[in-house]
Amino acid sequence: MFRKLKPQTKLFSKGYDPQLSEGSAIPPVFRTSTFIFKNSQEGKRAFEIAYGLKTANKGEVPALIYTRVNNPNCQMVEDKITVWDDAEEAALFSSGMGAISSTCLSFLKPGDTLLFSDPVYGGTEFFFRKILPEYKIKTVPFPAGSRPAVIERLVKDNPSTRIIFIESPANPTIQLTDIESASDIARRNSRENHRIRVIVDNTFMGPIFCSPLKFGADLIVYSATKFIGGHSDLVAGITLGSKEDIGSVKVTRTIFGSNSDPDTAWLILRSLGTLDLRMKKQAKNAKKIVEFLQKHPRVKKVAYPGIDQMGDYQLQLYEKQCKGSGSLISFYIEGGEKEAFRVMDATREFLLAVSLGGIESLIEHPHAMTHADMTEEEKRTAGITPNLIRLSVGLQDAEDLIHDLKNALDI
Repeated sequence: MFRKLKPQTKLFSKGYDPQLSEGSAIPPVFRTSTFIFKNSQEGKRAFEIAYGLKTANKGEVPALIYTRVNNPNCQMVEDKITVWDDAEEAALFSSGMGAISSTCLSFLKPGDTLLFSDPVYGGTEFFFRKILPEYKIKTVPFPAGSRPAVIERLVKDNPSTRIIFIESPANPTIQLTDIESASDIARRNSRENHRIRVIVDNTFMGPIFCSPLKFGADLIVYSATKFIGGHSDLVAGITLGSKEDIGSVKVTRTIFGSNSDPDTAWLILRSLGTLDLRMKKQAKNAKKIVEFLQKHPRVKKVAYPGIDQMGDYQLQLYEKQCKGSGSLISFYIEGGEKEAFRVMDATREFLLAVSLGGIESLIEHPHAMTHADMTEEEKRTAGITPNLIRLSVGLQDAEDLIHDLKNALDI
């Protein structure tokens, strides 16, 4: 009897045929720059598809050309990573910013407008506020967690809108934004030859705890450096979406040269089998830490999906679009930068470093570090204050992590 496999099972068999690699149970690394065509016609067809001159037929697998264009290890990652988000296709990149910049520039041209939830990751913020305007692309922020009416008004006021970019939860304030409402707004305001796409950075939650495509988003971007890689030993990015949209993104990737490499792809393949286990254990640890932080007298406020302190609207969004809370915690302490630095310098199990999603626990200061390029006014508006600390919770024992934070906070 046929049984539809669940993602955790499906990913083990999808995307790799051992018989094509001498029966190797684990994929080998295809460390090569170029690939040999069977004949000239096969080479011609491969380039037609790679450059978007023609589309691939249903079930057609284009010949490999060159590792900047495609590589077996990269394609295995792209095939496997789709199982959780139920996406048609994926594109692997050399970094999360490679995924974000290449994806956005696949659908923007001078004169267009991009709306984005604010705050977002610092590199994304720089790209939106500093780079895109240099190419005559207007960028307009809206507060993360805004009600749909705010987004709708911005779209109406900016008829040149082509992209609504959402980072949910927002980095580092952990505010959720309504993906389904934004997607409905994009569809209602699209018109002939002017489609508005919704792109969601799902790095903090996904693909385990949120599935943006199910809420109408067109594309998902991930920093695969984070949970997908999961071991702080690689840098990569991924975009998922429809076959048509990812086809356009891959053409941009080919020309920008932002594809990943076979060794990095192999490391991601190593990590995918434990992604579900890691993220759920990290989230379990994080919830225990949140409970501790909420009771500590030096902590003014905790930001974490699904807790009462986030407010009624945030709780509604959490229940609507999340299957879990993840393992990123932000909290505001009494005092300012001096007091925050004192706490961070005193931790021993939480390592003082940026990034997130690895098996180790990290602590950082968004105001002075990841979001340092923002102006003071931009930081203040986004809620990134000097007394804000961000945690990425890893796989250590939760009680040991709590003890570490207690010692640091009690100094």
